[in-house]
Amino acid sequence: MLFNKPIILTFCGYYLPGYKGGGPIRTIESMVELLGDEFIYKIITRDRDLGSTERYDAIQVNEWQKVGKAEVFYVSPDKLNLFFLRKIISETPHDILYLNSFFSPKFTILPMMLRRLGLIPKRNTIIAPRGEFSPGAINIKRFKKKIFILITHIIGLYSDVTWHVSSFHEQNDLFYFFKDSQHEKTKTKSIIASDLTDIVPKGMTKSSLKEAGRLKVVFISRISPKKNLDGALKLIADLKGKVLFDIYGPLEDKVYWDQCCKLIEKLPSNIKVSYKGFLNHDEVLDVFAEHDLFFFPTLGENFGHVIIEALAAGCPVLISDRTPWRNLEKENVGWDIPIEKPEYFNKILQKCLNMGNEEMEHLSNCSFNYAKNKMIDKQNLHRNRSLFLKNYCGK
Repeated sequence: MLFNKPIILTFCGYYLPGYKGGGPIRTIESMVELLGDEFIYKIITRDRDLGSTERYDAIQVNEWQKVGKAEVFYVSPDKLNLFFLRKIISETPHDILYLNSFFSPKFTILPMMLRRLGLIPKRNTIIAPRGEFSPGAINIKRFKKKIFILITHIIGLYSDVTWHVSSFHEQNDLFYFFKDSQHEKTKTKSIIASDLTDIVPKGMTKSSLKEAGRLKVVFISRISPKKNLDGALKLIADLKGKVLFDIYGPLEDKVYWDQCCKLIEKLPSNIKVSYKGFLNHDEVLDVFAEHDLFFFPTLGENFGHVIIEALAAGCPVLISDRTPWRNLEKENVGWDIPIEKPEYFNKILQKCLNMGNEEMEHLSNCSFNYAKNKMIDKQNLHRNRSLFLKNYCGK
């Protein structure tokens, strides 16, 4: 029994009330909600959402405040420097330092440099890469990332941390870049604990019956190369039948979005694509419930909150095999297909388009029940709890 709650000083680039930062926000929010009675979470984050120049309304900047079960410190851009971060880390009592990125200059690299130089109290440190080592993610600015990884090896920046990975796939991605003398240490210091989610599955009624020869498809994610929207647009181009393809998500990469727009312009008349802007988190399940299929051929996800959200709304999924969500066809909730086999994607898309209401309704019901069962995974909650207890020196 713990007489004092461990204090976890958590760095993440974006947090509530933000939502454009996607999965990591949902992960930390769920962790705080589900474990916040056992641990004290102190969160340091930006004072604005991804891509925004305006700070959040109704927050106090550069001071601690209560947000749900956590205490949050919203940092203004002018304070995101080595000197201020040293001050806030040193002055904030904590037992564990928890960093939610490998490559983030402000929210991981600066704290790790301060730690390496002995300028902040040395505490057990956990790093959650959040899918940054997946092939799809690492290939974006690959040369710069490999140079940085090499430098960290040379100076031992990450040599004595615990790695929080969400699956065996993410663990293997991490090991690939630690094949040198650090490999065995990395292997023994990595803990697999899947991302937590506090989504409440809803038995949602579809707004209309599924018609054979008609398919309502949705893509919900940040608009960036890693999410592979351009790949999705190329894959729907040859479908025979009427396709309504709705896209939701913040325009993280506008150059990439322009490339997607050019693909949209070339699509045949039977395929109608609409960009719907971005969603608040409480709108996501309702939007999924309005569609027949969530199409997400992502280049890599360490978890993929949006996938379980789709299933929780009774929306089957067609995704790549680069997420932890596997063997979906066996469960009658969707398909996970190798990104290198576009012909398989085309085959399944056409199958869904030709599908009638009875078959689609069966997939929808299976999706809902699958998500409901995943929500009560007590073993995963225990693994996340153990991640922190094993790094708590005061236990």
